Amino acid sequence: MKKLIILCGASGTGKTTIQNYLLKQYGIPRVLTHTTRAKRKEEKDGVDYYFETPASFAQKHYFESVTYDGKQYGSSREGLERAWQKNAIVSLVVDTAGAVEYVKRLGKQVNVWHIEVSDKETLKDRLLARGDDAQAVKQRINSFESQRDLQIPAEIQNNTQVIVNDCWEKTTQLIDQLIQKR
Repeated sequence: MKKLIILCGASGTGKTTIQNYLLKQYGIPRVLTHTTRAKRKEEKDGVDYYFETPASFAQKHYFESVTYDGKQYGSSREGLERAWQKNAIVSLVVDTAGAVEYVKRLGKQVNVWHIEVSDKETLKDRLLARGDDAQAVKQRINSFESQRDLQIPAEIQNNTQVIVNDCWEKTTQLIDQLIQKR
């Protein structure tokens, strides 16, 4: 059976770092998402995102999508199927609302990992360390979305693995155990 590892949690918890570890350590590819925003100089279509026009974006079948700063972002059935062509297990970073949608639609094919840290100061420090502006970090941490993503939604609490990512060594040990169980 094909599987999808969903990585969700607030910004700064380490979701992308864990996704990169899964790729490097286990060859688990990530599901590429779609966006209508302009491609940055260093980005490649089909590698970083699927860059879409508003018209082509509208033609996909999305599990979840959002509009941020006038640009659309979403994860699609097509993107998931392309990733599954590469490997039977794939990973995807989405917010907790997206995680709920994937579980509703794909059921037991989805393993949700909620990534957490012990305190908000760690989140703040990590966001600042990656170059985010101090005022933007404060706004992000206090945003509705960030507060929502600190919690596991009731609909998926019984099917979610919590990973407290305070110590990278302990985090990778837990990930290794979870991967070996499958």
